[in-house]
Amino acid sequence: MGEFSQIPRLLDAVRERAPLVHNLTNNVVQNDSASAIAAVGATQATVHNVEEARELAAISSAISINLGTPDALWTEGARIAADVAAEMNKPWVLDPVAVGLLPYRTELAAEFLARGPSVVKANASETLAIAGVDARTHGADSQHDPDEALDAAVGLAARASTVVACTGAVDIVTDGRRVVRIANGHPMMGRLIGTGCMLSPLVAAFLAVAEDPLDGAVAGLGVMAVSGEIAAAAAAGPGSLRALLFDALHNLDGETLSARLNLQSTAT
Repeated sequence: MGEFSQIPRLLDAVRERAPLVHNLTNNVVQNDSASAIAAVGATQATVHNVEEARELAAISSAISINLGTPDALWTEGARIAADVAAEMNKPWVLDPVAVGLLPYRTELAAEFLARGPSVVKANASETLAIAGVDARTHGADSQHDPDEALDAAVGLAARASTVVACTGAVDIVTDGRRVVRIANGHPMMGRLIGTGCMLSPLVAAFLAVAEDPLDGAVAGLGVMAVSGEIAAAAAAGPGSLRALLFDALHNLDGETLSARLNLQSTAT
């Protein structure tokens, strides 16, 4: 794998260290996100209440904040967790679900972006919207291809000093200086609600063991995409894909990941 030889080793590191992810996710995918974290070998706590947010964030290895179904109390807990991440230099992922769809969540995404996430994980339409280039979205589904959002992703990463992981048929990960394309996955994954939301805490788990946030993001996206390919090969549809995806995450090993992962890296 050349320059990406460290990616399979990060999978081993997640399983050896079982990092604790503070998983502030949305109401639609709480169980599936928790199951995905456990399947890959990490540990999670899906805790949203304000009273425990500071203490849990402080003992966590990484934090994942998903803006899919925010309410006032959830949002306050997420703010506290993001603030702890800044204070204690902990990695965290921002998933700005459906940013650009409605003013409130667009403003909320901008607020959390200003708090300095290690990684912004978004589809192409969300990437354009949070970068301020194009606010047209269609719920949580993308209306754009990642290559259409490439310039916006690179610019956002550079301005915000973050890594942008833009998902689609070919995922794009950039830190503003490098661009990594991940040509894995399967179209059926888009028919299973929650695959994108499962991905955010998976990325957080890999950030907890990676020295470079770009490597952590590539590892998280790569593991999910390869697992999705393996699961889809045996699935009859989205229902069976769901169970097979958890199995694939659990059974994936570094050798298989190395053999199947299709990565290309370029400078910006």
